Formats: sequence, C-alpha cells, structure tokens
Amino acid sequence: MNLLHPNCAALDVHKKTVVVCHRKQRPDGEADTQTRTFSTMTADLLALSDWLLACEATHVAMESTGEYWKPVYNILEAAFSAECLLLVNAAHVKNVPGRKTDAKDSEWLAELLAFGLVKASFVPPPPQRQLRELSRHRYNFVRERVNLVNRLQKTLESANIKLASVASDVLGKSGRAMLDALVAGSTDSQALAELSLGKLRSKREQLARALEGRVGPHHRFILSELLCQIDSLDETISRFDSAIEEACNAEVPFGEAVARLDTIPGIARSAAEQIVAEIGTDMGRFPSAAHLAAWAGLAPGNNQSGGKRYPGRTRQGNLTVRRVLIEAAHAASHTKETFLSAQYHRLAARRGKKRALVAVAHSILVICFHLISRKQDYQELGADYTDRQKPEATVRRLVGRLSRLGYDVYLNPKAEPVAA
Repeated sequence: MNLLHPNCAALDVHKKTVVVCHRKQRPDGEADTQTRTFSTMTADLLALSDWLLACEATHVAMESTGEYWKPVYNILEAAFSAECLLLVNAAHVKNVPGRKTDAKDSEWLAELLAFGLVKASFVPPPPQRQLRELSRHRYNFVRERVNLVNRLQKTLESANIKLASVASDVLGKSGRAMLDALVAGSTDSQALAELSLGKLRSKREQLARALEGRVGPHHRFILSELLCQIDSLDETISRFDSAIEEACNAEVPFGEAVARLDTIPGIARSAAEQIVAEIGTDMGRFPSAAHLAAWAGLAPGNNQSGGKRYPGRTRQGNLTVRRVLIEAAHAASHTKETFLSAQYHRLAARRGKKRALVAVAHSILVICFHLISRKQDYQELGADYTDRQKPEATVRRLVGRLSRLGYDVYLNPKAEPVAA
C-alpha cells in the first residue's frame, strides 16, 4: 500500500478524555508512535491542538462518537483545514475483535489514516451547522408539543369528552375556547357548543352531545397544566421560527435555496429550511444527485453475490433528511395533477405505499439537488409526464388491459389539425 500521510494523528474520543496517537514514518519504513491522553475541557483541548501543531501533524482523524466529537472538532478546526481534519464513521474503522483498548484504537485509526484507508464524513461549515442545530431543536420542540396534545386528548377521553370526534383540530380557535371554558368550570354543553366558530357552528348539535362528560376537578387541573405547557411551547417554536428565518436571511445562498425548495409540491417552508440546513447549498460536495440520495439513505444498497443481485435495503443515512423528505412525499401524494402525485399512485399500486413514498422522497431530493446546483425555479412536469415520454407503451398497456377484459379494440388516431 502507498503511504499517503507520513506524519498524522488519530483521536479516540470519549466523554471525559481523548486518547491521541501521533504517527510519524521513518525513512527506513518503520513508524514512531506517541500516545497521550487529554481531558475534554476546553483548556486541555487547546493544549491538544498545540501538541499536534508542535508534532507537525498534517492530517488528523477522529471517530464520530455521538456528540462528543463536536467539542474536539470545534477546537481543532481552527488549526487544521477541513481537508486535513477528518471525521470518520466508527463502523468503518473497527479493529480486530479482542484487541480493543483506547490506545490501540487510536493507533489503528492512525495507521488507517496514514495509508488513506479512511473516508471522511461530511461536516458542514459553521454557518450551516448553526442553522442545522436550530432546525433540529425546533423539530424536537414540535415533537414535544405533539406529545402534549396527545396527552390532552387522552385526558378528554378520560372525562367522557368526545371533542376530537367532531372537531378535526382540538386546539383550533373553537376548540381552545371550549377547553378554556371547561377548565374554568363550565358544565353546560349547549353553552360550550355555542363557542364554536366558522364552519364548526353547523355541528353545534353534535358538539353539544360530545361535550356532555364527567369532568372532575382533577381533570380541570390536568387540562390547565397541559394547556399551559402547550402555550409555552408555541411561544418557543415561534421564537425558533424567527431565529431560523434570521439565519437564512443572514446567508444569501440559504435564503435563495429555501425560497426555491418551497415551490416544490409537498414541501412547506419549514421543511425547506430543514433540508437546506442538512444538505447545504454547495452541491459540489456530492458528485451527483445519486450520491446525495445514497448519503441521505434514500437509495437501495448493494447486495450482490455469486453474480446474483439480491434485494438491497436502503442504507442508514442522514435520518433528519430522510424523515423530512418522507413527510414531504406523503404531502405531495395528496396534491392534484402533479408529477410527484402521479408517481406515487403509479408505484403504490404495484409496489406498495411505503416503497412508493421512499421513491417519491428520492425524486424530491433529486429535484432539490438540481434546483440548488443550477439555481433554477421548480417547473411542474404534469401528471401525464410519464405517459408523454412513451405514449406507445401506454397505448399497448391500456389496449392489452381492455383485451383481457373481453373487448376488441380498434384505434383510430385523431387527425392532426392543418396549420392555417
């Protein structure tokens, strides 16, 4: 094997300590190694950076261990360029079983780095990392709000209140007014139903029946606490929305990319912000749209042996991108007269709904790749795009289907209009 980095270092990162192995190749072909242990406190990490610079290490590699690699990376990225500071997947650099210690792990990783046998993971630049943290924490708060709403509905069921069976949004303006009245002690179901607004007023009779319950003092206390928590989370999510919008406006490429992705069917602005936060705006990092799809875990893996190709499951990629795109695919499948909706219904009929959603999510990510890289706006292809690509195949399929149903089919193509 060719030696690529004769003077390098590798880090085995833990919560409290970092074990560092510096490897330097001698002219006779042997390698000298030094192993030291540092604390993960900021002052000790600065000492680690100074020691690596004193050793004149050109490249440094570390495993992506949970969240523990981030403090180390934050310090070392000031001393080493992105090409020289490598974050590698721990599953790709496992040592031989039975030889695992912190020192040997760092030595093994340093040897792999020296011969170029490690592949760096994608680490975004600082502005994108900030936007990514904001969008991920916002999603966590949204998920907590969903949990609270589910608890609220369970409490209503416990009190024989069937509001969710009539109103689609329990926390809408009408639902919230009724819940506040319930917490305040109101027990008149007719008066509660009169608090409905808009189209829900046509269901006042059903609402009155649904609001006849057995609400006790403990129910009112639980509902009050849950509503307070939900209001607090609504304010928090609103502040996160403002911070994310400000971060997108601060970086012109982020704002432009979000505006373009927002035009894709099924993608709302919040989803566009999450996608941009995860994949960035520099598509030069990915050789092609297919590589981006594989990185996101939306492409089948390779499973071939003995000349036979077996079904390959999608790999575990960026879980955030995959989740957002699957949700966007589900929303796009409910749109009308769009290419993505037609693709979903075409595939769901013969491959199943889940596989169809993954395929549509893959298509959405490919569209995102081209919109960002080419700086173009989204153009709708239409629901009949696939039929227009191969009209003869569509005709054969439909004629064959009618023939199997017992019909004789004779085609008489329309005459093309004569140009004036």
